[in-house]
Amino acid sequence: MDGLVGLEKVFQEEFPNSKTQRCQVHVARNVLAKVSRSHKKAVADDLRSIFYASSKGKALQFYDEFKDTWQKEFPSAVKSLENSIDSCLTFFSFPGEEWISLRTTNIIERLNKEFKRRTKPMEIVAGENSCYRLLAFISLKMELAWRATPVGKVNANLPFFKQIAQKEFTQIR
Repeated sequence: MDGLVGLEKVFQEEFPNSKTQRCQVHVARNVLAKVSRSHKKAVADDLRSIFYASSKGKALQFYDEFKDTWQKEFPSAVKSLENSIDSCLTFFSFPGEEWISLRTTNIIERLNKEFKRRTKPMEIVAGENSCYRLLAFISLKMELAWRATPVGKVNANLPFFKQIAQKEFTQIR
């Protein structure tokens, strides 16, 4: 999630057993927006230490150091991170090979941007079902591209994809 409080609240009401992960890219941008230009690199390095720690305990230790270091100089930046630190570290409750995919919403945003790019020039759609078909085609096409060239260090055989995605969402077996 991107930190929209209402959306997270409704999501938690509808899916009470689910976990939400805040997009670390958006949280970092929000924190860095409250920091002077001369300190951005140092603060960004400290944020990376938190977000890319080897365990949740280590991440919380780095977070405490972050607070101690920056509280006096940039209290609003520390407060911004404090408000979302728990939901930024939800990914630690999943297997390590899935962490890189869970840290950010960029891949979802990319898919939504592609939906908009493909549907905006269309003046008329031949009904709701044809629109769903078009969006499904775009999704499948992008999924095939992602599988062919995984982003970063994403393992092509993530447990999630092996157990659920291939079986439920694609025709690739």
